[in-house]
Amino acid sequence: MGRIATAAIVSLWVIPVSVLVNRIVPDPYMDEIFHIPQAQKYCNGDFMSWDPMITTPPGLYYLSLVHVAALLPSKYVLQLAPSFPEACSTAVLRSVNGVLAVLCSIIVYEIITHLRPALDDRKLGAMAVVIRQTNIIWMLFVACSGVIDITMAHQKDSVEVDDSKASNKGTNLSALNTSVNVSSNLKRRKSRGNSKANQHIFYPSNTSSASQTLGLLHEIQAIVLSSWRIKWELLVSFSPFFFVLLAFVAFLLWNGSVVLGAKEAHAVSPHFAQIMYFSIVSALFAAPLHFTIGHALDLFQSFWKNRLLGFLLLFLASIASLLSVHFFSIAHPYLLADNRHYTFYLWKKIIKFHWSMKYLLVPFYVYSWLSIFRLLGKTRRRIWTLVYFFATSAVLIPAPLIEFRYYTIPFYFFILHSSINDSQSWLLIGILYTVLNAFTMTMFLFRPFHWDHEPGVQRFIW
Repeated sequence: MGRIATAAIVSLWVIPVSVLVNRIVPDPYMDEIFHIPQAQKYCNGDFMSWDPMITTPPGLYYLSLVHVAALLPSKYVLQLAPSFPEACSTAVLRSVNGVLAVLCSIIVYEIITHLRPALDDRKLGAMAVVIRQTNIIWMLFVACSGVIDITMAHQKDSVEVDDSKASNKGTNLSALNTSVNVSSNLKRRKSRGNSKANQHIFYPSNTSSASQTLGLLHEIQAIVLSSWRIKWELLVSFSPFFFVLLAFVAFLLWNGSVVLGAKEAHAVSPHFAQIMYFSIVSALFAAPLHFTIGHALDLFQSFWKNRLLGFLLLFLASIASLLSVHFFSIAHPYLLADNRHYTFYLWKKIIKFHWSMKYLLVPFYVYSWLSIFRLLGKTRRRIWTLVYFFATSAVLIPAPLIEFRYYTIPFYFFILHSSINDSQSWLLIGILYTVLNAFTMTMFLFRPFHWDHEPGVQRFIW
């Protein structure tokens, strides 16, 4: 029932928005001027031509072919499109996004029910979210998460078995009973091992910084030792990830870059300030979680329990942030020249408002990251949070261009794994997204403008 409710809610806004966009903006706009002609070439059977301005793989175009093929019989009967190429209109190709929005909402529902099985179905049905395609870093992150869960579950089972043996040493009768109990326990654990490894476990967060550091080192040691003991099991279980990684490496060697086209504009750069921008954007997009008095006091108390180590970490984080924004803050030409995006105005009106602004924002960057770590630490292991930070950094730092779409996947991972249990936070976040997206769509559809140096109508977009 939850899946149907989720799909229905997403469809309620996808369908009218799609109709409205196609009516007001019928022609390809912005990046569509590259993607729609490329997809139409595939519809015509031309799989060898490629627009050099397209940076992403052709997976979306193949999905478009499947989508058009599914719609073709009805279009043929209604005499809307007598042939396959003619069915690949702008409106039909755009509708792929709507179908993917519904499918992705169901996938998100399945992920949440897996992570939070006790969550109310009614709350899940109200979550109308859309996810974008993943990449190799997040595939590796998912693999690492699986390794962490399996090895820590294996480590816990080993400790439980050892404790059972030690606590039942005594008489010969007790030893016999212990052997029987441990054997039956092992059988039960073995039968439910996979589900146990995949459970979303809640961990206590009321520990000091010192104990957290020692706990992190202990988790790393336990994972390394357990991974070595079950190395062949892990190799078999995660071999599909390994083959995908090999294929990606082969692609890099063949292509010479992560992107397919426009390589000069998307060259890898040491953009360390990018992870600072991500932290504050994520915190603002989940403001009811981060910017409350109760949460701020909770964060302060976690540092106050071990003031020396806590404030040392705070000092090092502040220094790293200052160095990032001073030496590794990149103003991409696309960012400076294109006033059709939020990032253009955020850069011009806030970050570049005064030379000191990028330094004055550092405390907010640090607070946002510490808040993210705190929230994730309530539900996930410390090593998982560390891997999450590394994965986010590996995705964002090489990207010279500041775009919110780069933040989508790490933000969704944060939301899915954070402890949001109260309906008030969900309601406030939902209102925030509704207002923001309604404003964006209004600007896009009803406030067009013109550039002096380029013909055609321009529209504001994310």
